[in-house]
Amino acid sequence: MENFKLTNFFTIKGISAASGLVYSQNVLFVISDSSSFLYQYDIDKKLLLKFPLVKEAKENIEKAKKLDLESITQHGNQLIMLGSGSTQKHNTMFSLDLGSDTLQTQDLTALYQNLKTVGSFSDDQLNIEGAIYAHQTMLLFQRGNSKNSRNGIFIIPNNQEDGIRFVPILLPTLDDVETTFTDAILVNDKIYFLACAENTESTYEDGEVLGTILGIMHAPTFEIIDVQLLSEHQKFEGITLYKESENELEFLLCEDNDTETTEAEIYKLTLKTEN
Repeated sequence: MENFKLTNFFTIKGISAASGLVYSQNVLFVISDSSSFLYQYDIDKKLLLKFPLVKEAKENIEKAKKLDLESITQHGNQLIMLGSGSTQKHNTMFSLDLGSDTLQTQDLTALYQNLKTVGSFSDDQLNIEGAIYAHQTMLLFQRGNSKNSRNGIFIIPNNQEDGIRFVPILLPTLDDVETTFTDAILVNDKIYFLACAENTESTYEDGEVLGTILGIMHAPTFEIIDVQLLSEHQKFEGITLYKESENELEFLLCEDNDTETTEAEIYKLTLKTEN
């Protein structure tokens, strides 16, 4: 990977534990793994709006009660947000129509149980951290940060009778700890993913952060083409495409600093691409 640049872009006050983001028409949509709001930040106006996903939505929810929203993706006019599946309370999917503001909620317990069966995961090993919807197929990125778990991608066709598959992915190590998926995005025929090394054997408890990498994967085959170390101490949890030109891609990233600080640091990552 050649010529990347990572810079602080701006700070959004009022959001803690940002875990995913989607950029669309100069608006940044942000989810938090400790909140039951969807945040909508107008970059030009520097204005933050909050969209409640449940009745009596709250912020800074204690771990045992939070929705643990870790994945957000856009499909057409729909924003799709998913819980991690790491406990029974984390099995909800929200779909928001950006045109009508219609919100739909779906219990994914049956699907997540099926994922555990397909991937041979125990109840405490499933941990969905990224989602991509393309070509009538949902890709869910499993973060293998619990004991004896594995990184990989669940391939879920619209017609689930065609069969769900799990593709294990071996990721690089940092300080002898395997990095684990924290988010991914599809751009043309490549998947750009974030993976973090965290010194923990739990999907639930945080550990010492050992760094975050950016990887590029060939979308049809999931072959890893390139990897770049972004930070030796930060845990980046969300990535979205910001701008695309002939020889450059710009992404926005969010960081989960595992504190209760109500500020979300947004970073801009610029990559030079081959012509």
